[in-house]
Amino acid sequence: MSLPKVKQDATDARLSALTLPAGGWADPARKDALSRVQAMGLPNARDEYWKYTRPDTLVSAEVQDAPAIEAHEAPIFGERDRLQVVFVDGVFDAEASDDLAMEGVTIERLADAPDIHWAKDVYGVLETRGQTPVHRPLAALNTAFATDGLLIHVTGKAPKPIHINYVHKGAQSDAILHHVVKVESDCQLTILENGPAAARFNKVIEADIADTGTLHHVRAQGRDHDRRAVTHIFARLGSESTFKTFTLTVNGVLTRNEAVVEFTGDDAKAHIAGACLGDGSFHHDDTVFVTHDAVNCESRQVFKKVLRNGAVGVFQGKILVKPDAQKTDGYQISQSLLLDEDSQFLAKPELEIYADDVACSHGSTSGAIDEDSLFYLRARGVPRGLAEDMMTVAFIAEAVQEIDDESLQDELNERVTAWLARRRT
Repeated sequence: MSLPKVKQDATDARLSALTLPAGGWADPARKDALSRVQAMGLPNARDEYWKYTRPDTLVSAEVQDAPAIEAHEAPIFGERDRLQVVFVDGVFDAEASDDLAMEGVTIERLADAPDIHWAKDVYGVLETRGQTPVHRPLAALNTAFATDGLLIHVTGKAPKPIHINYVHKGAQSDAILHHVVKVESDCQLTILENGPAAARFNKVIEADIADTGTLHHVRAQGRDHDRRAVTHIFARLGSESTFKTFTLTVNGVLTRNEAVVEFTGDDAKAHIAGACLGDGSFHHDDTVFVTHDAVNCESRQVFKKVLRNGAVGVFQGKILVKPDAQKTDGYQISQSLLLDEDSQFLAKPELEIYADDVACSHGSTSGAIDEDSLFYLRARGVPRGLAEDMMTVAFIAEAVQEIDDESLQDELNERVTAWLARRRT
């Protein structure tokens, strides 16, 4: 079936502005991804999973200006022992990065990988699987056109996290990065990410976690007010494996984070969590799709959004339980704290269950600051602004606590407190 003219024209315009990388082991995956983009077309507001978020500026051939803002605080994760990798406007910065050698982990750049490579079995494979039953054309666009990213092969228990720092300098920078992570059996890694990355950023992570493997992922998105970003995480879990991801987002005019998780082995566990704080021209969309296709697996989705001055938050989360996925434990909660009457929270929670021995639940709430609690704090001498900030930090605590490392919890809570204080003064 041919695409509607509006979608066809938008897709052609975007593709004409890009050059498909040629040659190398990823060439078949890139060409396949391009054909899928051409068949699906890039998203528009008529698409079911984009009806709450206008994708126009994410798919246009032109990039909207997004000036980089100078940071006035120490870099997040900067005091932690970690291996740092830096990308500036989507380009690897060797001088700012650490030596990529680390015990138990092999790290290479997508741009430098040799023709015969383990990543061939993962690159574009998980993204392709994630296109059913919902099309994700911006992820396919990434697979086709990404020229750089990290290929991380975990063959032991990494002694420290890998920290990917995305630096934004160009007001019209348009970055496309693709990371592939393969965690072998009984191996473990933590990945930290932060930074605004570019004026417009399209990023994909494909994570293949073997039996008994563990991957922790903690991400902080923020700083630059006018940036736009669409990110995807595709994770495939083997038996008794663990995947946990948490994202904190502040600032940014448009952010869409998608997580697509597939259980293929029994007794596995996946936690997907996030918190955002939005002020003014801020639109934040979390879209999650979890497929249970194995026995006795646990998934948790915990999302908290704090919105004010007309900010908009979106949550679309689905748990799909296939017929043989007995003893599934699926939990989903999305909540918003609206600090004025101008902000909006739009939620679409879904359960689709074909097994009969499961425990699945979902809930979504939206409300204002609790006046009784606020009065309690003010009656004890706490100024109103500080009292609201304290209640805001407490509100997002359930999501932050999904991070296993308590020191990371504390660091992110400190950033939230500082962000709130700057908007109070």
